[in-house]
Amino acid sequence: MGAQLRVYKRRIRSVTATKKITKAMEMIAASRIVKAQRQVAASTPYATELTRAVTAVATGSTTKHPLTTEAEAPSRAAVLLITSDRGLAGGYSSNAIKAGEKLSERLRGEGKEVDTYIVGRKGVAYYGFRERKVSDSWTGFTDSPTYADAKQVAAPLIEAIQTETAEGGADELHIVFTEFVSMMTQTPVDDRMLPLSLEKAQDETGTKDEILPLFDFEPSAEDVLDALLPRYVESRIYNALLQSAASEHAARRRAMKSATDNAGELIKSLSRLANAARQAEITQEISEIVGGSSALADATAGSDK
Repeated sequence: MGAQLRVYKRRIRSVTATKKITKAMEMIAASRIVKAQRQVAASTPYATELTRAVTAVATGSTTKHPLTTEAEAPSRAAVLLITSDRGLAGGYSSNAIKAGEKLSERLRGEGKEVDTYIVGRKGVAYYGFRERKVSDSWTGFTDSPTYADAKQVAAPLIEAIQTETAEGGADELHIVFTEFVSMMTQTPVDDRMLPLSLEKAQDETGTKDEILPLFDFEPSAEDVLDALLPRYVESRIYNALLQSAASEHAARRRAMKSATDNAGELIKSLSRLANAARQAEITQEISEIVGGSSALADATAGSDK
């Protein structure tokens, strides 16, 4: 076997092994998408109804509360960025990071300081490489988040929104995550969680044209809002984590399918080159045999004379 043919065969074996890995990863991601979609579908009604309850309390009272009251001159904003812990998911994390960067630039353009909170090793690595300050970060659960993880993430954000800006708190709370639209479409979005925009909340819950009932609050509207605040933030973050997890699996499945298809095409191309190299070797061997036979025949004929 010639040296060129050995090179092609070695590359074919290598690409074939890679193709098996990417195919396995594609199948694993496809199986996890189904579970993630079910979790998103299960968590969305709770988040919607909780938003409806907060909207009802806010519209039925005149209490000033961080959940619903805009600061007169907001000067500080907290931004939660959700990325992935692992790679091989196409542009999933990079698109979320770009959306976070765009949001931060807009907030700074409005004269606000930005405190960044990050979920996922990819986002942590991005900010760490650029030596940017991160207020807090969490890793290790992006592909399968639980409500306990959402509570852990929400705790410092709730504390920040309840603290005065002079003491390191925040006037606004924003979240950047990847919304799962379909198996083929995942869209990075940024959303302001706090203060809650009543008009936007009514659009999301379908209560914009609905006449909400009047409520009596016990012990007070402020206490009710204090109780709803952590539940609202936790549910929104949990839903965003689930949406991001489903988007990550869909993006990884698509990326691995593309890698598997490309590996198949490369194997075909290398196989054609290997066949051409083998044919060239066979042709050369036949030429050498024919040349040697002719030389031997000429030599025999010369000796007979």
